Amino acid sequence: MIYAIHHIQITIPPGALTLARDFYGTVLGLKEIPKPDSLKGRSGLWFELGAQQIHIGVEENAHRSNSKSHIAYQVADLESMRSVLKTAGCNIIESVPIKGLNRFETRDPFGNRLEFLHVL
Repeated sequence: MIYAIHHIQITIPPGALTLARDFYGTVLGLKEIPKPDSLKGRSGLWFELGAQQIHIGVEENAHRSNSKSHIAYQVADLESMRSVLKTAGCNIIESVPIKGLNRFETRDPFGNRLEFLHVL
């Protein structure tokens, strides 16, 4: 049976690899990892976060900005993350309250929805 999430894949438009590397690697501070040799010919980036991976693939004509699909990042200091994202020019969206969580959402530069949360 299923026991863990190995990776999550999101997409970016063609020509956006540098911006994706800057946002996910520099702004969010994720560690970029090399793709397997068999996939190096394909465009995209892979990042590591603990035991999970975030794969960023290139996709034309995706409707990311209308999608509810997202990654939820658990953070130790929600207000510091909010500040980092505001400084990077992200629009912060207050999430519907859920008991036991403080959280907010934003969109990455490509329209992918991102949630940041702190468990109380």
